[in-house]
Amino acid sequence: MARGQITVRAARWSATHPWRAIAMWVVVVIACFALGSVTGTKESKNEGDIGEVTRADNIVKSGNFDDPDVESVLITAPSGQLDQAAATKAAGSVIQQMRALGGVAEVAQPMPSPKKDAVIVRVTLKDGDGDNRVQPLLDATAKVQKQYPDLRIEEVGGLSIDKALNETLGKDFKRAEMFSLPVTLAILLIAFGALIAASVPLLLALSAVAAAIGLSAAASQLVPAVDAVNSVILLIGMAVGVDYSLFYLRREREERARGRSHVDAVEIAAATSGHAVVVSGTAVIISMAGLFLARDAVFSSFAVGSILVVAVAVVGSLTVLPAVLAKLGRWVDRPRIPLVWRLTAGKGKPRFWPTVLKPALKHPIATLLVAVTALLAVASPALGMTLKFPGTEDLPRTTSVMKAYDRLTAAFPSTGTSHEVAVRAPANELPAVKAALAELQEKTKGDKLFASDGLEEPRFSKDGTVATLEVATPYEGGSQEARDSLAKLRKDLMPETVGKVPGVEYAVGGFVAADVDYAAHTRDKLPLVIGFVLLLTMIVMMATFRSVVVAVTAIGLNLLSAGAAYGVVTAVFQNTWAEGLLNFRSNGAVVSWLPLFLFVVLFGLSMDYHVFVVSRIREAVLRGVPTRQAVAEGITGSAGVVTSAAAVMIGVFAVFATLSTLDMKQLGVGLAVAILIDATIIRAVVLPSIMTLLGDANWWAPRWLRPKPAKHSTTTPDQNRELTPVG
Repeated sequence: MARGQITVRAARWSATHPWRAIAMWVVVVIACFALGSVTGTKESKNEGDIGEVTRADNIVKSGNFDDPDVESVLITAPSGQLDQAAATKAAGSVIQQMRALGGVAEVAQPMPSPKKDAVIVRVTLKDGDGDNRVQPLLDATAKVQKQYPDLRIEEVGGLSIDKALNETLGKDFKRAEMFSLPVTLAILLIAFGALIAASVPLLLALSAVAAAIGLSAAASQLVPAVDAVNSVILLIGMAVGVDYSLFYLRREREERARGRSHVDAVEIAAATSGHAVVVSGTAVIISMAGLFLARDAVFSSFAVGSILVVAVAVVGSLTVLPAVLAKLGRWVDRPRIPLVWRLTAGKGKPRFWPTVLKPALKHPIATLLVAVTALLAVASPALGMTLKFPGTEDLPRTTSVMKAYDRLTAAFPSTGTSHEVAVRAPANELPAVKAALAELQEKTKGDKLFASDGLEEPRFSKDGTVATLEVATPYEGGSQEARDSLAKLRKDLMPETVGKVPGVEYAVGGFVAADVDYAAHTRDKLPLVIGFVLLLTMIVMMATFRSVVVAVTAIGLNLLSAGAAYGVVTAVFQNTWAEGLLNFRSNGAVVSWLPLFLFVVLFGLSMDYHVFVVSRIREAVLRGVPTRQAVAEGITGSAGVVTSAAAVMIGVFAVFATLSTLDMKQLGVGLAVAILIDATIIRAVVLPSIMTLLGDANWWAPRWLRPKPAKHSTTTPDQNRELTPVG
């Protein structure tokens, strides 16, 4: 037995001291979660150099502007023409109510819209906690609405939108938990046929997610977190946490069925499936580490959260899981679900997978060509992939504040999509800067790419060296017209006006600029991240299997499944045919950060199945079984656990496709499709075809990589086979 392995030593200690191991795990999880509660989460400000938009942000920051939060109270008619007298009276009531609130710094005079179909009252807030400041304003707005039932009076602003969005995301997170748990439990019940056995992986995954959320909050003090990081932790944590436990538990169960004692069965599972878990977890962590190379706040936050939850899940599967299994003993198979138990515990020869494998084993060339051609066809839409940030227009319109936002931007375009012009020049050039900005505003008037409603005024820093101006466009932030307006500003209008000021430094920022520059930044960084992930994956696979061919094959198969996932996401979300099915509104693009994140996640998670399946094939080859038969034995023998693990992942990821935000929908669909393809077409068609064609060449390696000959052992060949540290 591989008693020197750390996985075996950890399992042996946990199995012989179960209560200590379980108590330590509970304490660690509670401590991690409590640590996150104490430190709180430091939110990311999306710092990083992604082009001109970063230069614009830096110029604005150098001006040390007061940047108070502003809420707008919009007064419109529910239908028909707006009664100006009633609207003016209502605006007076709004001003009176708002000025009486302690958190309000200033209330502006009401302003009519250019079309006279709306009136706006802008409210500037004092510094403080957002939710605590905005709720009194919402209450005051609702009070005025009751006074004027014939008018529509509603509040819109960054704080009120954030409040509504946070409530929606909170509901989403709870819904994801509510649906993912029963779906996962149902799949595990089918896989094990017993309630306790099905519950153990689920509990371990949930504890890993809880600990990782706490650790992620603490880590955000060093690497600030983005809003979606907890959803990503839940997504990845549920998938890998259940999978790792599933591999371990199924192997321990097999060994007990052979007559092993509980402790021996746990040790054998640690030496085999435990080793596979470590390799798989290492592959995921290495892949996620590639995100740091993108030098971006979103990717860094996702990397930290994913690495933490995978590391916690690996540690849990190697420590507390053996303790739980040893303590439960045969009780792990109780209470049994009668029909399902008979199916899962059946010892008859499997028929389904041998039938599926026949084409690949008998006609490997033809099968390989057909499968690869089909996957390339599925991947082909990715060639036309367009990258965009989801904007305010892509947020779900299920909340009243987003409906109000649409009415606000229709009446006052400058409150919607706008470009932030940032200018820095010597203080003595302030008159020239003012004149240049006035000329810029004049040039945008009458241009259909820009909008003017009287709300735009330049701001100047106290020392007169920095100026900013919001230049509005009437189009949605993700539209081509908005991008055209940005291009015109950057290439023509700015050089023709501000650019003529001596010693000036200028840049154009804002949402559209961030969208365009971030997409370009992602395309630039993608090759670097892909290269890093491919190289490290190659090294991990070579070190695990001592074979260059197996490593190259793994990379090729992962590229196929990732490409197919890209193709499906592009076909679904850049078009409108699936809008009703998935309840979204297409913006004609894929979320900018998705391709990078999806790639590294898929490369990591694919190792779960690949390591497990190829390890079983390798075991058969080492026993002297011919390659074709070894492929059949390895894939058929691992089919049950791999299918169950894949079903869990697909179920969890599919739940995220039901969430409200576009980015989570795309991530859920992309991951679910990739795992489905990886666990079916790749595993049952492409992998057996390639390995059957290559034969003994599968295991080729240079002399320095080949394993050293095993020392003489008194154990039997069968014992050596059972305790080989593979899946």
